[in-house]
Order: sequence, then structure tokens, then C-alpha cells
Amino acid sequence: MLTIIDKYILKRYLATFAVMLLLFIPIGIVVDVSEKINKMLENKVAFLEIALYYYNFTVYFANSLFPIFLFLSVIWFTSKLANDTEIIAILSSGISFTRFLRPYIIGASIVSVFVLLMGFFVVPAASEGFNNFRYTYLKGGGKEAMRGDNTDVYRQISDTEFIYVNSFNTESKTAFNFSLEKFKNQKLVHKITATRIKWNPKDSTYTMYDYTKRTVGELNDKIEKAPQKEAVFTFDLEDLTPVIYIAETLSLGKLNAFIAKERERGSSNINVYLVVLYKKYSVPVSAFILTIIAVAVSAMKRRGGMGTNLAIGIALAFAFVFFDKIFGVLAEKSSIPPMLAVWLPNIAFGILAIYLLRNAKR
Repeated sequence: MLTIIDKYILKRYLATFAVMLLLFIPIGIVVDVSEKINKMLENKVAFLEIALYYYNFTVYFANSLFPIFLFLSVIWFTSKLANDTEIIAILSSGISFTRFLRPYIIGASIVSVFVLLMGFFVVPAASEGFNNFRYTYLKGGGKEAMRGDNTDVYRQISDTEFIYVNSFNTESKTAFNFSLEKFKNQKLVHKITATRIKWNPKDSTYTMYDYTKRTVGELNDKIEKAPQKEAVFTFDLEDLTPVIYIAETLSLGKLNAFIAKERERGSSNINVYLVVLYKKYSVPVSAFILTIIAVAVSAMKRRGGMGTNLAIGIALAFAFVFFDKIFGVLAEKSSIPPMLAVWLPNIAFGILAIYLLRNAKR
């Protein structure tokens, strides 16, 4: 059962976090509008598209900076409790510091469940809308830039089949210098080449131009040629170069299926996708760690007052976000296991939380 003090602290916890979001999100929108307004006017973007973009921006922005907002909100209202000597009165009544933390842990549980569900179902759709708008209207290169490097794409599409294209045009759904190789028992069975291959969405077929198929025989090879040939393949041309933020736009079930598919294909971007998956779980857990650190730092009444606590809080919050981003990039670009890289900030700050909590109890 929650006591009156528990309800009081829990109410302050959730209310201050909500106010912090409502305070900083409009500031973020104003800053973004001031930077992007010229591009929007140049491209004559419709008002409804802009409104939808800023809805997606709000969700994306809040999810990205959630640790900072939570940390600062806990420090803010806990420092106020300390300055008003409310914490001293609570602890003097015989309540232990561990018991005092209960409403904070309940609050962190509510926030973490909310963030977890948002990350599974709401944030992916918002991320897709946010990034699509940026690459369509705000970034140089437009839709082509969504897919990063579209040249010299080599992919494994099954256990025995490999494809290669020299370049890929997303607008015309056309790839150039196409080749498909099929192996059996590590020996080449046949190879198909074409100067150009085009996807036909009406009947879900491909048209190959300057088609050549070489079938390897025991004594001699069989060559088949045609100026144009239609065929059905099991791959989608867009799968050759998925948009660079594809993992952020998928719900949990679709993301797991996509990662399994890309792992089978031997994708070089698999670590990027795994970082996105693991962060869906690590970010909600950080709510507990940051809450404990914030309480331990701000529960003590200091000479500098609330300003000192906020300065410490801001430094720690940005340090957490900095290390989270750094280790995420390291997992994507180096040999560090993605799971370890994603959880290292939580582990490091978890140890810091235990240390600060032990000192606060004294």
C-alpha cells in the first residue's frame, strides 16, 4: 500500500517529468523551425505535411532525449524537497533511505514501461515519418540519399545464391550490371548477367536487358542469350539497399524478422540493426539507474542550493547520453559486440548509482 508520502513523491515525480517534456519540446520545435523554414518554403511543403512532421518530431525528440528529461526532473523536485527540509523530516521520522526510494522506483517503473511500449509500437512509425520528411525535403540528395551508397552492392539472397549490381536507382527501380550466381556443394551451377534489370510492380516480375545465362556442365558450358527476358526472383530490388534508417522504422516483431533475414544474407550492416534492437530494452532500464543517481545526488541539502544539484545533474545526464552515443557508434563501426556496447553505459552508471546510493545512506 502506498502511504500519503509515497503518493506525494510519486505525484511530484510524474508531474515534474511531464512538465519537463512540455517545457523543452516546444523549444526544440521552435529551434527546428528556425533552421528548416527556408528549405520548407523552397520546396513548397504542404501545411499538413509540416504538421505531421512536427508530430513525428515531437515523438522522436522526446524518445531520444528521454534520459536527460527524466534525470533533470528528478533532480529538480528532489532538490526542492531537500531545500525545504522535507527529506530531513521524512528520514527523521524513522523511514530508511531505501524505503524513501520506493515511490521513485514505482515512478521509474511507470515511465520505463511507457517508454518500452512507445519504443515497440509508436516510435518506429514516428521515426519513419520524421526521416522520410528530412530526406525528401530538407537534405541534399533527396530520396537517393536515404539509401546511402547505392554502388557496388553485393548480397547473399539465399544459402546458395548471390547477386551483384554496380548501381541502383530507387526512382526507376532499375539496377545496372546485374549478376546472379547459384552454387551447389561450393561449385558454380549457373550465372546470370544483364546490363540492366528493372522491377515491374504490376505483375511482380523483373525484366533483364542483354540477358546471358551460363550453365556450367561437366564437359562444356551451355550459353543462353536474349536481348530482353522476363523472370521471377525471390528478392526485392529495394532490399539490395534498404534505407539507412530502416531498423528505426520497424516494430519489434518486424525488426526481429528483418534482422534474421539480413543475418542470413550476411549483411554488413547487421551491427547497426542490432544496436537499434538492444536499445529498445536498454533505454527503459536506464530510467531506474538515472532515478537512483538523481536522488542520491540531490537528496542532500547543499550550500549552493538547487543550482549546484542541477549543475551536477546536467553534467551527469549529458555524460550518459554522450557515452550512449559513443558506444553505439563503436558497435556499428568496430568489432565490439553490439549488446555489450549498448549495455556498457547502463553498467557503468549502474555501478556509479550503487556507489552514490551507499554514500547517500550514510
